[in-house]
Amino acid sequence: MNILNQGLDKEAIEKNKNNNLKNAKKRIKLGLILNQIGEENNIKVENLEIQSEIQKQIGMMPGQEKIVMDYYQKNPEAAASLRGNLYEQKIIEFIKSKAKKTVKEIDKLEAEKILKEENEKNLKAQSTTDVMEKKPKTSEKKPKKAPIKKKAKKVSKK
Repeated sequence: MNILNQGLDKEAIEKNKNNNLKNAKKRIKLGLILNQIGEENNIKVENLEIQSEIQKQIGMMPGQEKIVMDYYQKNPEAAASLRGNLYEQKIIEFIKSKAKKTVKEIDKLEAEKILKEENEKNLKAQSTTDVMEKKPKTSEKKPKKAPIKKKAKKVSKK
């Protein structure tokens, strides 16, 4: 992580950390949702499908067939990773097959209106995010300085 943050100030590092955390949470949620859909619909990945995927990869690397085959035989976690990728692909294909497409023709003015509304919504969301990121955390607040009291000068009338 330090290499990725080289040359960045503390604010940029914190922003990267927050973005990475948000992305990780999204990916975990997505994985859990996909897994639930897969379980509810009895979606499975067969060994034949994994072997087929390995054969595809072997075909993409002519002359290195033995190396690729040895890699998957010696590294069961690599085959498990393939199983995970295939499982996600099958779930997404299942979702697509169940989705209903609706086509609505709109004219240019309607399209511009929709785009304008979406842009405004995105800008508003971005500005809200920026404001939230710029707010100092309670632990980061700087202590307030006591107001400086000025002594009143006496003016003598002569």
